[in-house]
Amino acid sequence: MAAAAAIAFLAGLLMGSFLTVVAHRVPRGESVVGPRSLCPACGVQIAAYDNVPVFSWIALQGQARCCGARISPRYLLTELTVGALFAATVLVLGGDPGEVALGLVFVSTLVAVTLTDLERRIIPNKVLLVASLLGVAIVAVFDPGSLPERAAAAAAAGGLLFAAALAYPRGMGLGDVKLAATMGLFLGRDVAPALFVALLAGSLFGLALIAREGAAARKRAIPFGPFLALGGVVGLLAGDQLLDLYLNAF
Repeated sequence: MAAAAAIAFLAGLLMGSFLTVVAHRVPRGESVVGPRSLCPACGVQIAAYDNVPVFSWIALQGQARCCGARISPRYLLTELTVGALFAATVLVLGGDPGEVALGLVFVSTLVAVTLTDLERRIIPNKVLLVASLLGVAIVAVFDPGSLPERAAAAAAAGGLLFAAALAYPRGMGLGDVKLAATMGLFLGRDVAPALFVALLAGSLFGLALIAREGAAARKRAIPFGPFLALGGVVGLLAGDQLLDLYLNAF
């Protein structure tokens, strides 16, 4: 299993590099398959040897070879995060190939929407649509009997956040609603602890901002997608255990 996790980590580094392209191009209506990446500072095409995940950033010391412009550490952090998530997914779900495949697609989706929500305050429909189609295809092959439960979880999760969006439209967007529904599709019943973690983390972050900045913090727009993504990871890797803990306690 350790060898599989190591391979998954390396694959995650590559996927993380690709997801930074997805997060940059999809909201701008650009293709994710071409052309080759360009330096955002001077527009020169980036050489393949300068696009190796993690190692190129370290070798270049966070500066573009072509013009010396600073390369955001976001790229390095994204690649390492996806690598770690891929490895964790394999370690936790490694006994079930279908669950592993579903989990890898899911964490990739969560990272992509986190990046777009942090940068542009949007969760692209195209990303969620592609993820949902892949998710349904994987479930249809490996566990078709769970499709009704997953559909019900998607409807319940999306409905809950839709109600919140209607009650407080400034605090919840429809992108969050669609992301919650997508999470229900991937997680099934485990979407319940995922949403709980997301709402708890978002609330604690909001309270921390209010404690730091006072009443002015109430006017700040805070993207909720990253908190949903955090909850999604918890639901994927520990959702069953959290549900069992709750049911055994009550």
